[in-house]
Amino acid sequence: MALRPLGIEGSWLHEPEVFRDPRGAFHEWFRADDLAAATGRELSLAQANCSVSVRGTLRGVHFADVPPGQAKYVTCVRGAVLDVVVDVRTGSATFGRWEAVRLDDRERAAVFVAEGLGHGFMALTDDATVVYLCSQNYAPGREHGVHPLDPALGIEWPRGLRPLLSDKDAQAPTLARAAEMGLLPAYEDCAAYYAGLQRPER
Repeated sequence: MALRPLGIEGSWLHEPEVFRDPRGAFHEWFRADDLAAATGRELSLAQANCSVSVRGTLRGVHFADVPPGQAKYVTCVRGAVLDVVVDVRTGSATFGRWEAVRLDDRERAAVFVAEGLGHGFMALTDDATVVYLCSQNYAPGREHGVHPLDPALGIEWPRGLRPLLSDKDAQAPTLARAAEMGLLPAYEDCAAYYAGLQRPER
């Protein structure tokens, strides 16, 4: 299992080796020991989610208060999505930046998103099925979002697809407005929280 860091601190991409034969395919989509070796921390599992989306569905950009935040390990088991990580941590060197990767049922890649980062995706196919492991349970009072179509963010969602948003996501504030409202996590708080999750040296 190989994980490589993405351009936003706290996010990693897992590109597994997929073994194919006439029966189908097999791969290891998650290994706790390999994730810990790459990131220096462990992912405690509190909840596992599954979403099924029609083509064009746009979910996000979501994040949670830190602490405790909610780390996610995300993959697409059917169809394809464009998965996006957004740095919404005020004070971060990459604040306001985003990075996108394709997750699909062919290459079987997965993304790890640390606490405090924003996350969203757009379904590129019908019945796009995304599953993700979460470090904390969903807690509505701690959950927030920024508008995925915020022009200041400038996320390059796929052209030719009409975005289908939930009412909640459509009413989410811009990144600037979320900052004014005090909704965004501070990078220093996230860094301190990450440090507390580090595995002790052996």
